[in-house]
Amino acid sequence: MGRTALAMILVGTGAVSAVLMTDPTASEEYAALSAELSDVTGDLEDLESRFARLSSGISSREDAVAEKEEAQIVRGLELVKREETVKAREEAVTGAEEEKAANTISDGTWTVGRDIAPGTYRSSADVGSRCYWAVLRSGSNGSDILENDIPGGGRPMVTLAEGQDFNTARCGTWEKQ
Repeated sequence: MGRTALAMILVGTGAVSAVLMTDPTASEEYAALSAELSDVTGDLEDLESRFARLSSGISSREDAVAEKEEAQIVRGLELVKREETVKAREEAVTGAEEEKAANTISDGTWTVGRDIAPGTYRSSADVGSRCYWAVLRSGSNGSDILENDIPGGGRPMVTLAEGQDFNTARCGTWEKQ
């Protein structure tokens, strides 16, 4: 080989050596990429930590939600039972109120068997001196008095049968016994 070739080999080998000998971690590009990698790695660790914390909380929150849903179902069933109980009591009270109303007489003239049921009635409270009642023969237009009274106090009683009218004034209400 000639000198020129030898010089080229030496120069080429030196260039390769120089390239191979340069430390890539000392470059600005490496430092920038390393800093970016460090930031991204930190962000990733933060996200993984948050994910782990949130993931661990999901199970307990799901359990809490399931417990609350179960409690709501139980409470709903209890409310249905209570509603049924209230409805039954309301029906019983309504029936009792209707029966009481059907068996209560107030001021006026009433035909037994049509307006009021036959039976014995007693004033609901003590009557005053202005109370007047009369048992009349039905169809007599009040002219055939079978029995009457101005009791002046106490709680008077009267027994009524079909074919009679009952007239009461200022005696309050009468209840069937």
